[in-house]
Parts: sequence; structure tokens; C-alpha cells
Amino acid sequence: MQGSEPENDRSADARLTGKPFKRDNETEETYRLKWAAWEWLYTVAQCRIIGVEVRLEGPSGRIVDLAAVGPGNTVYVVEVKSSRSDFARDNHTREDLAALMAKKGAYADRTGLAKATLVQAASFAKKERPDAWQEVAAYRYALAGYQRMLQREQSYKDRVSTYSIKFHDDRFMGIADYHYIIAPPDVVNRRTLPPGWGLLNDTPQAAVEAPKKPVRKNTGIVSNILRAISRSNTTSMMRAQGVMFTQDGPEFPSLQLANGPLREVSG
Repeated sequence: MQGSEPENDRSADARLTGKPFKRDNETEETYRLKWAAWEWLYTVAQCRIIGVEVRLEGPSGRIVDLAAVGPGNTVYVVEVKSSRSDFARDNHTREDLAALMAKKGAYADRTGLAKATLVQAASFAKKERPDAWQEVAAYRYALAGYQRMLQREQSYKDRVSTYSIKFHDDRFMGIADYHYIIAPPDVVNRRTLPPGWGLLNDTPQAAVEAPKKPVRKNTGIVSNILRAISRSNTTSMMRAQGVMFTQDGPEFPSLQLANGPLREVSG
């Protein structure tokens, strides 16, 4: 978690402002769009099983902003995009990914060249000043160049590992009957909408209806989706009540501290 404010205090503030399920990394706009999507799923799509931040592709799978199951076990996925940069992060194709991965050899070659230069500079420096070879300018310059290339190569690897083709990934598109994006009109429109996706506005209405996909479902797949939504909702409820998730497990707050003195409910 970022910041020094205790999570329990943040959860208490969220309850006071009427936003108990707002996450720390969510903007007000993202939260608003998320609940507009929830409203559409419930009122228009007639879904009665809805979850937020749901991991649908197994323990290491990608997380969707909203997942829902409607009549006839129809599965919906909604992604919330509140800014153009947020939308662009997932709007890469397999061709884009292939082009990025093709640069791997060039980065490795540059790092290898910088390393060879460093070895040569070290050899030269040890001959010039055996007792203080690390202070020789040629060595220090070569070392800085090698470290710079290591950082660039690592940044490249990090980018590849987090490069998202979610909106164009056949596997991801096969997990639901309908895929929607909800976004402000200046972020996503009909022209920029990825193939196979529908578009919701914040009224909430479908600006572009999503095409139904030929998803091969059985009771096992539907059960997995229902379990994933249940797990997500359990976590959301716990966070809303001030539970902190640590490496050692969940830490439950005192009920009196989290909610004030316990009172008997009459009637």
C-alpha cells in the first residue's frame, strides 16, 4: 500500500463518504465508471452475480474490472478505462508484441558490447595504475556505460513482461460471451473500439453493442467463474471492513475500532 495512512483509517473514511469499496489506487472517475458499469450489468443485462477485480484465468491470470453472470449463464466482462493512457496500455496487438520482442537481440548485443568494452578498459586501467585502477577515467566511463545498458535492458524486459494485448488476445476474448469497455466519450469511441468489444457510456447505456462470442462453456467453466467472483467479493468485503492483507495473512481490525462501539439492534 502507498502512503503512510493506516489502511483501517482509509477504510473508515471510505465508509463515511459512502464509498466503502473504493480502492486506494482508484481515481474518483474510475470508481464512478465502475459503478455505472455495475448498474448496467444489473439493470440492463439482468446479471445477479457481479464481482469487481476478478481473476478469471486461474491464480496467475489477468484481472478484469468487472465480471458478471446473467440469465442462461451468460458471462459478461467489463473493463473500465478512465483515461487515454489507461486504454492504450491494453490496446496492443500480437503484432505489436512481436515487434517489441524482436528488439531483444539488439538490447543483448548492446549490453554485450558494453561489457566487452568494460573488460578492455579494466585491463588498460590495471596496467596504467595497478594500485588505483578503479579510479582511471577510461574504466569509470566504461563502467557507467555498462551499468546504463544493464538498466536499459532491464527496463526493456520489464516492459515485455507487462506488455498487455488484453483487448486483442484470443484467449482473453474466449472467457466471456460479451466484452465491454466503459469509458468517457473522449477516451474511447466507435473508431478506436477494439474488434469484438462493445462500448458503454456512463449514463449507463450501450453506445455500441458487443457481439456475442461462440464461447464453449460447460458446468465446470461456469463454476470456475462463479468461484472467482465469490473470491473477489469476499476480498472486497474484507477490505471495506478494514482488513489488511499482508505476507503473513489477513489482519482483522477490532470491531470497536473499525465501526465504533457495538450496539444492540432493536426491532
